[in-house]
Amino acid sequence: MKSWSHSLAALSLAAMLVVAGCGSNGNQATNTGAEGNQSTPAPSSAEKLLVKTSFYPMYEFTRQVAGDLAEVENLVPAGVEPHDWEPTPQDMAKITEADVLVYNGAGMEGWIEQVLDSVTDTDLIAIEASQGLEIMEGEGHSHDHDEHAHEEGEHAHEEGEHAHEEGEHAHEEGEHAHEEGEHAHEEGEHAHEEGEHAHEEGEHAHEEGEHAHEEDEHAHDEHDHDHGGLDPHVWLSPALAIQEVRNIEKGLAEAAPEHKDAFKANADAYVAKLEALDQEFTDELKDSQRKDFITQHAAFGYLAKQYGLTQVPIAGLSPEQEPSASQMAEIVDFAKEHNVKTIFFETLVSSSVADTIASEIGAKSAVLNPIEGLTEEDISKQHDYLALMRQNLEALKAALNE
Repeated sequence: MKSWSHSLAALSLAAMLVVAGCGSNGNQATNTGAEGNQSTPAPSSAEKLLVKTSFYPMYEFTRQVAGDLAEVENLVPAGVEPHDWEPTPQDMAKITEADVLVYNGAGMEGWIEQVLDSVTDTDLIAIEASQGLEIMEGEGHSHDHDEHAHEEGEHAHEEGEHAHEEGEHAHEEGEHAHEEGEHAHEEGEHAHEEGEHAHEEGEHAHEEGEHAHEEDEHAHDEHDHDHGGLDPHVWLSPALAIQEVRNIEKGLAEAAPEHKDAFKANADAYVAKLEALDQEFTDELKDSQRKDFITQHAAFGYLAKQYGLTQVPIAGLSPEQEPSASQMAEIVDFAKEHNVKTIFFETLVSSSVADTIASEIGAKSAVLNPIEGLTEEDISKQHDYLALMRQNLEALKAALNE
């Protein structure tokens, strides 16, 4: 709201003119809050907070709290998967001009630290919606690749040890030949030198084996860390979505403290809807025949935890991650053993992996939406977060009671 203070005098003058007899406009926009018992003129476009949001859930939560007191724009375009999205120079210009940037955090926006470091000379208020939430470790990572590399490192280490032992043996033989006396002195010296040389080569091979072993240990640790990253999908639990809404309310009130009551009223109204949604999930899922479901993308850990379910992900946190052959086999075995009849895939990415497994076990595939962005169909049907979450509820109910 960079121009708010400059426009305050003009707004006051306009109000005086209305009182003086210019008349009131019956079509004037108002902000009524949750109770509808207080009407105040809505600010003009030039006076509103300029808010940028990282991806769809942050946009939806923010616009619900901001109401008509802010211009809210989403950075990730409709139909684009946000995990690997990066801001363009044009996006950076938009962020620099904004009053507020709302992002999820917990590793969802890999670009956020670089962006925040580059806008330190602005008055931008950055709101991390997941701040203060208990963030879980991600599920569904494969260690096949680094286990193989680890075994190779162990093998190289063992070869180095073997070469080192051979060098020691040759060195001992040279010492023995050296001690045989003056008659074999020259031969002993020669053998001794060869032993020294072999010993040095063994030491060198041993060091290379140690180095390869250490490098593999490092790569193994890094791979574990990367694929054991934090799960950012907190918005898929309505109970945690409520906390994100409250964090956004707090941040907007910091940006425009004169409107904190309106932000609270708007947040209260939306939280009531989220609480109703949370209760629907609780009531509809508590008596399900089964508690586990297979999904292509490990995005539903918070939802599963909230409602006593078990997510069985085919791959990991990134929807683009391809499962290994062993992972595919494990999922097929699990599905057959537990008589799973639905394999879930998601919007915005290919369903080929889910379709392959479903075909293998004679099951069907269906959508379980991580709501990371809207499709063109969602937009045309005016679907929002609440509508898409209720679609997820219906999909889960069907799959868990087959």
